[in-house]
Amino acid sequence: MRYLILSDIHANDEAFAAVMNSTRRKRWDKAVCLGDIVGYAAEVNQTIDRLRALKPLVAIRGNHDKVCSGVEGEERLAKFSRFARIAAEWTAQKLTHGNRRYLSSLPRGPRLVDGAFAIAHGSPLDEDAYIFSDIDALRVFRSTDFPICFIGHSHFPVVFSWDGSDVKMQMATPPEFRLKLDPDKRYLINPGSVGQPRDRCPLASFATYNSETRLLRIHRVRYDIAKTQENILSAGLPVPLAERLSVGR
Repeated sequence: MRYLILSDIHANDEAFAAVMNSTRRKRWDKAVCLGDIVGYAAEVNQTIDRLRALKPLVAIRGNHDKVCSGVEGEERLAKFSRFARIAAEWTAQKLTHGNRRYLSSLPRGPRLVDGAFAIAHGSPLDEDAYIFSDIDALRVFRSTDFPICFIGHSHFPVVFSWDGSDVKMQMATPPEFRLKLDPDKRYLINPGSVGQPRDRCPLASFATYNSETRLLRIHRVRYDIAKTQENILSAGLPVPLAERLSVGR
């Protein structure tokens, strides 16, 4: 089975469209979304509509999806940064009834996909926790038994592997990162962010995974950053949310 792995689209439909255009020559059988469909950028309903049109699709919720759809309220919103909070409040007002219902119905991770791998937004131990370091990854490896788990949330494309004693961390460098997964190791894999990369590379990031050959690819794609920035500013959202896209921060 060939999987398309998407995460942290964050209402950046220009980036999402570019990713999907790039997959026309990359055959895939099932799409998987690791959450945070909305938040930060301005193409809220367009992004959700594009995702919902993918068939077949397995999707879980992210922290922005929960807050913007009303699953979690002021207590969770208060933990957001100032700009993220402004964007979340704006997004909540823009959601159509159907898309609000869709976001609120998304399940929490971790979730198994076809017995091939697990998916989570943050950590499999806590959907709102970040996995940044080998220590964070080791804690997950010791507390779970998933051979492979795809994660999002940090916006950094990275692969953590564990051979039972040591954790290895590999940053997925652009333009394409390839790795054949070792059946004797376990993996935590972040495909990076479609809509708001933070690894100092502004290119949209996503992954493909072939469960038969165990080949992982993390791809980077150019998109019209200026158009997304224009949409953010036209919506009255904070200027830094537009500026950061140019530098991948």
